[in-house]
Amino acid sequence: MVVHNKAETRRLQIEKARAAAQAHEAVHPRVVSAQYENDKCKITVHFSNGMEFSFPPVLAQGLVDATPEQLAEVEVSASGMGLRWDSLDVDLLVDKLMLGFLGTKAWMQQMGQKGGQSTSEAKASAARKNGKKGGRPKKKAVAK
Repeated sequence: MVVHNKAETRRLQIEKARAAAQAHEAVHPRVVSAQYENDKCKITVHFSNGMEFSFPPVLAQGLVDATPEQLAEVEVSASGMGLRWDSLDVDLLVDKLMLGFLGTKAWMQQMGQKGGQSTSEAKASAARKNGKKGGRPKKKAVAK
């Protein structure tokens, strides 16, 4: 039986915790820094494993009307899982951003509606072409 004093036990616990943290980070990298790149109009997020992820702030809830100076104030949360802009009172989770969730469900619905309202010559041309074919097909009634 091996008997350790309190200091040795504590040292072994710390070593074990560090090893567990390294193993976790190998599978779940954390954000180590983020910056606004004014010339590219993008927020770039840097991870502990060397990966990078970028997104245009005009698509993210709370950042649409932000100035370049405000966007440059991005901070990484202590957990390494989120981004924070104090002056804008905006918090975004990086894993959700990477999945394409740029805000709340209501925000995402609003963004989708704006996309559907957009107009272009290509969209107008497609609508005219579809109209010549008789328009959208009628929905079939569901039998009860």
